[in-house]
Formats: sequence, C-alpha cells, structure tokens
Amino acid sequence: EVQLVESGGGLVHTGGSLRLSCAASGFSFDDYAIGWFRQAPGKEREGVAYIDASGSGTYYADSVKGRFTISSDNTNTVYLQMNSLKPEDTAKYYCAAVWGTYYPGVDLDYWGQGTQVTVSS
Repeated sequence: EVQLVESGGGLVHTGGSLRLSCAASGFSFDDYAIGWFRQAPGKEREGVAYIDASGSGTYYADSVKGRFTISSDNTNTVYLQMNSLKPEDTAKYYCAAVWGTYYPGVDLDYWGQGTQVTVSS
C-alpha cells in the first residue's frame, strides 16, 4: 500500500520555525520526485518545493526561497524546514510524489493527507 504521511505541522508565531516530515512507503522512493504543496482556504494550491528523484536537485517557489529548505534521507523521508515563518505561510501542507521528474503542471502520482501550519501575527 502506497502511503505518504505528513507530520510536524502546528501553530507558531511570526518568525518561528517548523520542520515538516513526509514519510513514504509502498513505492520505489528513489525513482520518484517528492514535492511539498500548500493550500490556504479560498486559494489555489501552490507548489512550495520539490526534490528530484536523485536527491540532488531542488526547486523552491519564490515566496519561500531563502526561508524553506527541502531535503531527504535514507529512511524514505522528505523534510521541509521552514524558518522565518510569516502569517501568509498559513495553509495545509501536503507532500506528493511523481515518478521521474517533477515539473509544474505534471500529474502527481501519490498524495498525503496533509498537515496544518498556522502562523500567528
């Protein structure tokens, strides 16, 4: 059974930090790019960051560059370190996987259930 399980969300003040985790199982992790996405109420889903299947290439949305860092380890887990959080980062954060290469608009193969991040002003 394919699973992507997010954790690490919560409530923080502006300027605070959180680290999200995405634990993957049930598929060949090394063959998939993994991305983090977020969606706030009334807004479209936004791609935040992704890491390619080799783990060597990363991408960040302009809105999070310099503040967020995506990484992975050999436990089939992808992390999103979020620093200098702002109220506009408030959203539900999802991880998703796609075989091969991620590019904007690609159909993602697997999705997690999401974890809520709330940043208070």
